[in-house]
Amino acid sequence: MTEPQISPEALSAADREWSALDLALVLSRRLRLLVLAPLTVAVIAFGATYLMPLTFTAHAQILPPQQQGSAASALLGSLGGLAGMLGGGGGGGLGGLKNPADQWIGFMKSRTIADALIERFDLMKVYEADLHFLARDELEKRTRISSGKDGLIDIEVDDRDPKRAADIANAYIDELQKLSRTMALTEASQRRRFFERQLQEAKDNLTRAEQALKAGGVSASVLKTSPEAAVAELAQIKAQVAVSETRLAVLRGTLTDSAPEVQQALRELSSLRGLMTRTEARDPDNGKGDGAAYVARFRDFKYYETLFELMARQYEMARVDEARQGSELQVLDAAVVPEWKSGPKRGLIAVLALVGSFLLLAGWTVWRAWLDGQSREASSAETLSEIRVALRRALGRRA
Repeated sequence: MTEPQISPEALSAADREWSALDLALVLSRRLRLLVLAPLTVAVIAFGATYLMPLTFTAHAQILPPQQQGSAASALLGSLGGLAGMLGGGGGGGLGGLKNPADQWIGFMKSRTIADALIERFDLMKVYEADLHFLARDELEKRTRISSGKDGLIDIEVDDRDPKRAADIANAYIDELQKLSRTMALTEASQRRRFFERQLQEAKDNLTRAEQALKAGGVSASVLKTSPEAAVAELAQIKAQVAVSETRLAVLRGTLTDSAPEVQQALRELSSLRGLMTRTEARDPDNGKGDGAAYVARFRDFKYYETLFELMARQYEMARVDEARQGSELQVLDAAVVPEWKSGPKRGLIAVLALVGSFLLLAGWTVWRAWLDGQSREASSAETLSEIRVALRRALGRRA
């Protein structure tokens, strides 16, 4: 019985392919090297970890303050009953952040706090940094600040000195307290000065409108018009339009036009202007008749009176905010001096060295076999037999 003939093309294709048995044969011939060399590297790596400096990790946990009503929310609340007429209502506070803790994390990662910590603990000397930005980068590498679904903020600081690690973690909280108080006072002071100017302007206009109303006199035809109700309503709506425009200006100072709060303020302002147009159409004199001059003066007087009251309310709110000392953070767990090292992780380093050296050596062995052009024309039975012989030699047994 003759053996089937294999064409040169088929043989050439077989030569170009490596089966699992071929790889096993190549690796089995170098089994002792593939076992002893990685073990040696792992032992050396494990021993080298004792020459590395120890690292200690301090952990602190805080609860950020709950979000309070902002100036824009207060302005919206001042619409009172008129907001109900518009079908708007001042529901939804500002913020827009998916997680309020993200803002506080951003504060702690700021350059202001980093520079304060660098100066407080002389970290340029500790980190052997010649420039401030190098010390900031090193501090950032050694610090991890994150928040979970529970809303708590975790602060972890690595350092070779366990006490300094705890001190830096607690100092993050101290500096955040200082920064939050400073920012609260700055923002409130800006609002207070803004409404102070608006209040003074409204007061001057109210005084002039009152003087003009008193100098106008009252006639019988004017008394028949009884403009108080309609004119007072129109003046109040105009004042609300002015307050709504002020609110929109405050929002645009910190948010973009695409922000939901700005879009809501634009819709409310549009509704107010529409209501003002409809109310003007019902004006009792509509600019005509004997009482037109008096009605105009009375309308101006009521407008500036309402505007003055609303601005005075916002001014008082800003003053109260300015008097506050800022939101206080609640420290759930202050950092304590760690009792056990967090690094180096000797076991993990040894395992990584073992696996890495084995993979590199195995790849090098296969690559060398491929370069040498070892024949792969043997049958599977012959290949298995060679593997068994190689394994026995590697284990010190007779073939």
